[in-house]
Amino acid sequence: MIPVLRAAVNTLVHVPDLVRYGSKPFREGSRPGSFLADLKARLRTFEDAAAYPPHQAFIGNLRPESLADIPSPWYGHPLPGASHQGPFGEILGQGPFYSMLEKADQFGLVSLDAGWTPPANGASAAAKGLMSAGARRGTEKEIRRRIGSGEALALEHEGALIGCIRRDHEEDESLAARVLLENLAAKASGAHALRLLLEKARLPAEEVDYILSCSEEAIGDRYNRGGGNLAKAIGEMAGCPNAAGTDIKAFCAAPVYALVHAAALVQAGVVRNAVVVGGGSLAKLGMKSHRHIEKRMPVLEDVLGGVAFWVGPDDGESPRLNLEMAGRHPSGRPSTPQGMMEALVCEPLARAGRKLREIDKYAVELHNPEVTLPAGAGDVPLTNYRTLAALAVIRGEIGREEIPAFIRDHGMPGFAPTQGHIPAGVPYLGHALAAMRAGTMKSAMVVAKGSLFLGRMTQQADGASIVVES
Repeated sequence: MIPVLRAAVNTLVHVPDLVRYGSKPFREGSRPGSFLADLKARLRTFEDAAAYPPHQAFIGNLRPESLADIPSPWYGHPLPGASHQGPFGEILGQGPFYSMLEKADQFGLVSLDAGWTPPANGASAAAKGLMSAGARRGTEKEIRRRIGSGEALALEHEGALIGCIRRDHEEDESLAARVLLENLAAKASGAHALRLLLEKARLPAEEVDYILSCSEEAIGDRYNRGGGNLAKAIGEMAGCPNAAGTDIKAFCAAPVYALVHAAALVQAGVVRNAVVVGGGSLAKLGMKSHRHIEKRMPVLEDVLGGVAFWVGPDDGESPRLNLEMAGRHPSGRPSTPQGMMEALVCEPLARAGRKLREIDKYAVELHNPEVTLPAGAGDVPLTNYRTLAALAVIRGEIGREEIPAFIRDHGMPGFAPTQGHIPAGVPYLGHALAAMRAGTMKSAMVVAKGSLFLGRMTQQADGASIVVES
């Protein structure tokens, strides 16, 4: 069977009161000083987050290329009348998400105040179906006791204490309250993306055969820190009774690896309908918030990302996932920017007799530069596109003077939140799918890199790529 991309979904969850539990803010907040107070003063409202131009591009209401026409800073130019729902995604508020966390919890870890009712924030039918009925609630006295004893973390909404999440073992650091919150946040946001995919694609939940989770969290306990299986947990929560699955781990490259695996399973006839899903990374909330605060900016890393993709057999209208041009970075190759792009882009294209300029769009690491530049991390997508353009010059495909035009025509501004695996090229798939079905685009290559060296097991980076074409 020829594997095709049937549907793509991007979601965002605005969780300003959870930013303090991101890895960097949590460390900074434990030190003397006013960091947490400064952080709270710079948090955005749901309306501000929804009207933020990159977020509108993320859910499909704005073409990524259009960001180049919006004056900088983008946060200073919110889109008037912006909707929190888009053609292939939606932005969810914190209140409904707390209810999702309660629903995702099967072990009595999350305790919400019996007197608190989550605001709807315009939650879609997909979101409402994942919200708890509130049957298991605690009292304010019990919640404060747990927080005061050190066994639980406070959950706040708009400055008010509305619940807590407790640890589930006194000694196991993998079952500490903040780690469990990270895991439940990934599960709930992943299930949200999957339910929205099922709704928008009109895919019956019982027809999902296999789920591949590319989420970053390694679910486990002290004996098996990364055992998983988050994919199965997400499938259960989203109501997919016939789906098995597994987790794909490759740091930020995992979404593309998962797409390759899903396409291979469909092409081999092992399954008919495979779904790739990624929940958000709570640990990466507020990673660069200290720099944003210094520059008197809003804290822009206040959203959890979610993605979901349906890979199925050829339906006669959806673009093909071309496994013949799947790229990989072998362990014997250099991890330099040029070495990575040669392995992930040039070599797969050469096998198919294609040139770099014959791919309409390259979706690389699509980090929002408005988040990274103030922290000194550069414009990640632009750096990647410059490397690609330089390789096109070296290969004699374009002249040096054509580099700006190559970047403009084959690239795009970054628009994805800095959620690790979420920006890894795949947020563009919704845009590519719409353009290919409209006949305005023929091909796109998704290129993702993974920083394996962060785990201290190797000095190498990693990467994967795949071409989607009509």
